[in-house]
Amino acid sequence: MAKFVGTKDYIATEDLKVAVNAAATLERPLLVKGEPGTGKTVLAIEVAKALGAPLIEWHIKSTTKAHQGLYEYDAVARLRDGQLGEEKARDVKNYIKRGKLWEAFTADERPVLLIDEIDKADIEFPNDLLQELDRMEFFVYETGETVKAEKRPIVIITSNNEKELPDAFLRRCFFHYIKFPDAETMNEIVEVHFPGIKKRLVSDALTIFYEVRDVPGLKKKPSTSELLDWLKLLLSEDVPENVLSERDPRKAIPPLHGALLKNEQDVHLFERLAFLARREGN
Repeated sequence: MAKFVGTKDYIATEDLKVAVNAAATLERPLLVKGEPGTGKTVLAIEVAKALGAPLIEWHIKSTTKAHQGLYEYDAVARLRDGQLGEEKARDVKNYIKRGKLWEAFTADERPVLLIDEIDKADIEFPNDLLQELDRMEFFVYETGETVKAEKRPIVIITSNNEKELPDAFLRRCFFHYIKFPDAETMNEIVEVHFPGIKKRLVSDALTIFYEVRDVPGLKKKPSTSELLDWLKLLLSEDVPENVLSERDPRKAIPPLHGALLKNEQDVHLFERLAFLARREGN
């Protein structure tokens, strides 16, 4: 199998590349954790792109049940069609909807299967998928058939750490925690999204961005995606470079801060800091 070495659109650290390739070699799911905005979901998309593999995405919600990843049987529709004398009601297969795991197991090429934000579901969800992800097969009771993966998919599972995952599930995964990018890596990410952007603007923006993230008591730290949004605004509004570099420290809130601060508590926190800075300066 080809090795994942990143793509032109995705800056992957060496340890992340190692993790992706190790999980693929071991044929175990890669469990990726990290704070929101660190590129966990995008990783699966880029791995599929780099390997030329089909991508199958299963985005988990709080109401998602494990069996939906296998298949769903609509017994009510079959009963109704049977009462109406529909011919298709004779074949139970007409009422089975394939789930994302079924799609992945029967794909013509080895796919990348993304199980996104697994910690959103209830605590039993990971345990309910243990056997299927381990054996790469499951039994369809309504038809009596066994669906087995001929080519084991590359499985990437993301988690935002909202819930602890069961030990039995963790044992079956290769684990990687994506650290928040340092300034050097973030500079590379910015260059990918904004080729040729003015270096001084980026340098000043990154200084402010990391200062904002380091403020004690912040409810939601701005992420990579929010930094990119902020830079896009700074460029579209043609904000002069010196606005960032010569910013009055007594005005704690950065320009166009709505791209970085996403709740009123954090805005109020910065307003209080600005007030304190002004009072100390007088």
